[in-house]
Amino acid sequence: MCKNIILEVFFMIQYRKILEMAQEGLSLRTVSASTGHGRPKVTEILQLAKEKGLECPLTEEMDDHWIEEFLYPYKAIENSGYGMIDFELVHRELAKPNVTLSLLHYEYEVSCRANGKIPYTYRSFLRHYKAYADKYKATLRVRRKPGEIMEVDWAGSTAFIVDRDTGEKVKTYVFVATLPCSQLSYAEATLSMDLNAWIGAHNRAFEYFGGSTQIVVPDNLKTSVTRHTLKELVLNPTYREMCDHYGTLCMPARVRAPRDKASVEGSVSTISTWIIAALRNEHCFTLTDLNQKISLKLEEFNHRDFSKKKGTRFTAFEEEEKFALSPLPAKPYKMAEWRTAKVRLDYHISIGNMFYSVPY
Repeated sequence: MCKNIILEVFFMIQYRKILEMAQEGLSLRTVSASTGHGRPKVTEILQLAKEKGLECPLTEEMDDHWIEEFLYPYKAIENSGYGMIDFELVHRELAKPNVTLSLLHYEYEVSCRANGKIPYTYRSFLRHYKAYADKYKATLRVRRKPGEIMEVDWAGSTAFIVDRDTGEKVKTYVFVATLPCSQLSYAEATLSMDLNAWIGAHNRAFEYFGGSTQIVVPDNLKTSVTRHTLKELVLNPTYREMCDHYGTLCMPARVRAPRDKASVEGSVSTISTWIIAALRNEHCFTLTDLNQKISLKLEEFNHRDFSKKKGTRFTAFEEEEKFALSPLPAKPYKMAEWRTAKVRLDYHISIGNMFYSVPY
């Protein structure tokens, strides 16, 4: 018993020392020589720590045992004879529609028996997953279900085009749409924030994503909502008709509740920096020219690596969300103008010097 403990301590990798020496800027060769671990192993540990967001300074509780469990969470389970639980897969699958822990345990159980492994009971399965999620909650972010929501808003910052004749700057407004699951975003500039611009931007956002979501979450703008109180929600009729055309539901954010559309709020801030501010020294003379430049910056933005996990917004969309979008209708939504007209005694209404009969 004592020999086993001594051997375990002797062969325990010096994870903490490796991370702290690397943080100080020491070379791989120096870290390897100082800890007695090969450079490939040191490189592997540093790469895993980077992927999982483990950075110095480390707290007191983060000793070598803690760090090993954090970087290699499956080791203890693999050595027990039980079937390994893929916690990351469980977390990822839970984000999909109608998937439950009960279903995932059943699939895990079937896989274990097929591979000659002992499956954990449902109660133990839940306990292990909860412990993992609690301990590594910094790296396990609860995500929206794929294809569920598109959040839309206007950016607070504006862009400009230059009038060729006067040289004056003409203000433009930037529309932003974001899919919270993958964080893929769409942006374009318009000359106004009226209903025509709002609806047109939605059409092009759906086209950019290649499908529609189950729900659209706008702010309480007049172009989306006529009235929104605790007891009543009245949508703008044109906006409601557009949502019906794409087979999506409109669920406006609650008044003064920015967390209801946190993803687009975050994207608006980031896009204001990486697109609007990045184009501050560009001189565009037409809206088309400006949107072409925005499109190029948008592609850079969506293909930029995430800071705290692998991949990009685009790869996350391709792998985790694209499949869940609903197909687009054959044609984009065409604007309709809503008017209230008085029915004449002959059961006709007059619109634009034309008369139309109505049911009676």
